Amino acid sequence: MIAIVCLDDRGGMLFNKRRQSRDREVIRRVLELAEDSILWIDPFSANLFEEGIPENVRVDERGLEKAGEKELCFVENQELSEVKDRLEALIIFCWNRKYPADRYFKMPRDGWHRVSRRDFSGYSHEKITEVVYRKGKSESMEEGKWV
Repeated sequence: MIAIVCLDDRGGMLFNKRRQSRDREVIRRVLELAEDSILWIDPFSANLFEEGIPENVRVDERGLEKAGEKELCFVENQELSEVKDRLEALIIFCWNRKYPADRYFKMPRDGWHRVSRRDFSGYSHEKITEVVYRKGKSESMEEGKWV
């Protein structure tokens, strides 16, 4: 499974049970990444898909459990710790801002290596950074440095 998360500069994901931010260009990119696969989303995230839910998107609160090899999971309000052994890759979209947060991204730092990083312009954010990590042999990442 490949997990996709959106984070602020401190690793924040949610504040008061709400997403910190949203950007339609991120959703466009997520759909592009999932073009040849299945994309699992929680019902919490369904309203991000303003143009409707595409055929390859599965809305299910148990998507993290159900996702198969090379399938993608867009994660906003769930913990990845229970499925960490099944993760093949991690795609992080960084808002490049600091937002209030009370829920933070928690993943072990060992065993991941960065394979790509690119910046793009969002709709509501001047710069969004997309970083892709894969499992594999590498040095541990510096604490707190996912981007």
